[in-house]
Amino acid sequence: MAIYFSSLFGSASIGVYALATDKIIIIPKLTPIKKAERLAEWMKVKLIHTMIGGSVLIGALACANSNGIVLPHFVNEEELEAIKSVFDGNITVMETKKTAFGNMILANDRGAVVDPRLKDWEIRLISDTLGVEVVTGEVAGLPYVGSLAVATNKGVLAHPLLKEEEKKLLEDVLKVPVDVGTVNCGIPYVKTGLISNSYAAIAGSLTTGPEMFIIGNALDVVKEDEQSESF
Repeated sequence: MAIYFSSLFGSASIGVYALATDKIIIIPKLTPIKKAERLAEWMKVKLIHTMIGGSVLIGALACANSNGIVLPHFVNEEELEAIKSVFDGNITVMETKKTAFGNMILANDRGAVVDPRLKDWEIRLISDTLGVEVVTGEVAGLPYVGSLAVATNKGVLAHPLLKEEEKKLLEDVLKVPVDVGTVNCGIPYVKTGLISNSYAAIAGSLTTGPEMFIIGNALDVVKEDEQSESF
């Protein structure tokens, strides 16, 4: 287990571009293959090297756990095939105008909390795809829970203004401890600068030492290794 520093496309907002679970990591095809393979090796998972609808914003557009992947309607057939060739779980393309499912869903393998503005049928489909109980909720009084927190099967790191009742909901649904923190030198939208699973955390290259300490404790990844790269 380890914590690493990195960037993608010259940006510390790595969580906007990539998505990881305990089984796979999806990294945009525009990322050099050697770098993508290295990130997958750090996370101890299989690599899916593709775009989503031609976009590099995979962390914002998609949500996944070990059971399934939720994708926006504009994902194309070639991209779907790339995902299916590696991932054998549920894959659902949401036929709705909403697209930023990475920002609207906070999930691990035990549960999911979603944006209260999602419709009942969308919530049911997300539940079926991810194979977990799904409830609506907020983080720091805001609805886009997926961008405000990162959840793994070991812990949750959330926006520093998380309310006590919100913390209790996250702990009840996701069934892991919840802590608060920031990334990239004070950014409270922690998903934007963090990729994590049960094995490792990769934080944006601007993340400070004290932030890394909090991330390591919250997500239960021991700070045995620290590497920094910028491609």
